[in-house]
Amino acid sequence: MEKHNNLGGIMEKKDSSENAAEQSYGDVDKEKGGIKTMPFIIANEICEKLAVVGFSKNMVNYLTYQLHMPLTKAANTVTNFNGTSSLTPLLGAFIADSYAGKFWTITVATVIYLLGMILLTLAAALPQLRPPPCEGDQVCQEASGNQLAVLYLSLLLAALGSGGIRPCVAAFGADQFVEEDPKHPKKTWIYFNWYYFALGASILLASTVLVYIQDNVGWSWGLGIPTIAMALSIVVFLIGYPLYRILDPAGSPYTRVVEVFVAAFRKRKVPLVSDPKFLYVNEELDASISTDGLLHHTKQFKFLDKAAIVTEEDAVKSSGKPDLWKLNTVHRVEELKCILRMLPIWAAGIIFATSSAQQNTFSLQQANTMDRHLTKSFEIPSASMSVFAMASLLITIVLYDRLLVPFSRKFTGVDRGINFLQRMAIGFFISILATLVAGFIEVKRKHAALAHGLINSPKSTIPISVFWLVPQHSLHGIAEAFMVIGHLEFFYNQAPESMRSTATALFWTSISAGDYTSTLLVTLVHKYTKWLPNKNLNKGKLEYFFWLLTFLQVVNFVYYLICAKFYTFKALESQRIEHGGDHVEGVELASQV
Repeated sequence: MEKHNNLGGIMEKKDSSENAAEQSYGDVDKEKGGIKTMPFIIANEICEKLAVVGFSKNMVNYLTYQLHMPLTKAANTVTNFNGTSSLTPLLGAFIADSYAGKFWTITVATVIYLLGMILLTLAAALPQLRPPPCEGDQVCQEASGNQLAVLYLSLLLAALGSGGIRPCVAAFGADQFVEEDPKHPKKTWIYFNWYYFALGASILLASTVLVYIQDNVGWSWGLGIPTIAMALSIVVFLIGYPLYRILDPAGSPYTRVVEVFVAAFRKRKVPLVSDPKFLYVNEELDASISTDGLLHHTKQFKFLDKAAIVTEEDAVKSSGKPDLWKLNTVHRVEELKCILRMLPIWAAGIIFATSSAQQNTFSLQQANTMDRHLTKSFEIPSASMSVFAMASLLITIVLYDRLLVPFSRKFTGVDRGINFLQRMAIGFFISILATLVAGFIEVKRKHAALAHGLINSPKSTIPISVFWLVPQHSLHGIAEAFMVIGHLEFFYNQAPESMRSTATALFWTSISAGDYTSTLLVTLVHKYTKWLPNKNLNKGKLEYFFWLLTFLQVVNFVYYLICAKFYTFKALESQRIEHGGDHVEGVELASQV
């Protein structure tokens, strides 16, 4: 049996860690950052959302009517694009945190996105890049291989661009506010308020004005406008460069995770220590990744604690840096434990995202067959029906903040009324109602088609108002206000501070997995049933598909409740210096959001 060295109880004392933390803030120009940077940063995100939403909301119509794709192939193309756009943030977060920093990652990613939008606009404007139009009952010619190659290349560039923008813009904006700085006291909440408001406004604009232009003026203009906006956003973002507080990359969190795994595996035969005080702690080494305080040791995943056991072979000196592939600090081990604890909650978001994905595919096709007249001369674009989801989302956010939070605070004592796990549970439940209602609305739509002899006329308008779809869209919007924002809060709050960009990327990967799950589910249902026909939705059983999603969400809801019940919140060994100079320590649970 190997002898354990008592160096585990030795810590590079607080003076060094505090000096390092102070230096990390001291290196930053205090005159930079703050609210004055908000317009430049948020403008970039607004244009990205205009481009993404302006196309993705109406993409099924573009693929089916302009490129003549079969419905299920078009639906899968939409979800694959959305899934890839939500998966690439892992790459973007890695590059930003490890090498390039957030500013240059955002800049380069926006340029890549712009190239994709330019290519997409050219494909819509040039006749040779799309198949010839077809009228009436004429058999439509599908897009050729070369035409599809141009489409897929443009979507790939857009997805890569999203990977650099999505995980970095929110985090880069938060970097502009140092809450320890008395010149900028606790103003990050202002940034996030404007951030989400700007996102909502851009989505509303894209879902209405841009979609109307695409349907009634032309796709070249409908895609050209967000392309121009994206180009302008790069200029505006770069103009703000002298004002930004730009922090250097803190090093790859992925590397630290792998180091802990490797160190624990190498010491797999070393017995666990009886007291966590004997585990290796080095505050100086961890100073740059623990400015909020060191992570408190937890009893879960005890095998990983072996990475922090000091043996004679480690030969650690009191002032030296260990070989991190053999020995890690408790803080770094706990970083990995935090990520592992979040994964079950992360997985619960996949089925929710699968359900939400149908708003841009089959719900849109439902709207195409219904009476969309608002007046005798004005028709609502089918893709604009999502405006009801976004309006419900924004209204719910306001009511949540102004009514629910103060009311629930009286009973829970939590500053935010309810914590993020409870908020997510409400969202999961409302999403179940959304797909349940969607199935019944589809039954009503088909009954109207049957009553008017239009079952065999897929291109005819069924005399039933498109506003029957408002309940399912509104319920989806309300569900997102609870679940999606709660999910994002969960990742930001429970992730180690040095992994918050990565945590934002992790949030997007749950959406990505949901989109890919939708693709798989649609493919399997189409192959083995007749629920989702390509040519005539009236002859299908779309309601069965919606109810299948309802059943999956019920199972997922039960799974989530179990995970939430046994979830262990992140705990910090919080440290602060009082005005009198006395050092105060404590353990702080990061659960109240």
